[in-house]
Amino acid sequence: MRLALGLEYCGRAFTGWQTQPDGRGVQDALERALAVIADAKIATVAAGRTDAGVHASMQVVHFDADARRPDTAWVRGVNANLPDTVGVLWALQVDSEFHARFDALRRHYTYVLSVRPVRPALLAGRVGWYHRNLDVAAMREAAEALVGTHDFSAFRASECQAKSPTRTLSLLSIASTGEALRFDFCANAYLQHMIRNIVGALVHVGAGKHPPGWIGELLASRDRTRAAPTFAPDGLYLTGVEYDAKWRLPPARRPVALPLE
Repeated sequence: MRLALGLEYCGRAFTGWQTQPDGRGVQDALERALAVIADAKIATVAAGRTDAGVHASMQVVHFDADARRPDTAWVRGVNANLPDTVGVLWALQVDSEFHARFDALRRHYTYVLSVRPVRPALLAGRVGWYHRNLDVAAMREAAEALVGTHDFSAFRASECQAKSPTRTLSLLSIASTGEALRFDFCANAYLQHMIRNIVGALVHVGAGKHPPGWIGELLASRDRTRAAPTFAPDGLYLTGVEYDAKWRLPPARRPVALPLE
């Protein structure tokens, strides 16, 4: 029997999604909790492998289990065995061919940036931070160059193991609310640190360190050494995964809302 789960987590205390030898990955915590309910070892597959410190308001995973339990057991029962910072939102039996990663059509991420002179304390670890006002109009102009299908080598971590640097970014929007900036992304897939590197480059534009046209030049150069430093993971959230309707999954998008207005 194959099941799919939707879950949320605060990534601050974890080394990322993927299982680690020290057992500090979100995957480790989930698989330990699932094993209690299934009374057997469980291996999970996620739609996206979030990095250390990155959060999710909607991650989708699948796993196979011989044990038959009511859906409520895979939600409430698993949650009873998870840390407070990880929670299953829904569980659903799916076709045995469903694959959380390979069947994902698009993935949505949001980066929340606090813009104020002093670092945030109440939302420490949950938002990024920049200490000076930013020119949002210039950042939006710069962002236009990134939408579409491109070689994103200039925004790729040196240790990235993806076979191809080409990705299709269908959405990059920037909204300003109160003291926060919200960057929304939608793409078929992402390179390692791609979003955080894009945010870092756009902040440089907003701070007046480069003109908007620099982003297009940087993209065309395919040279990571010319780009801005990688931004902190704190404000990055996986907010949803899109699948074909044939899989009949519950809505798999949950925009993140933080009290920054």
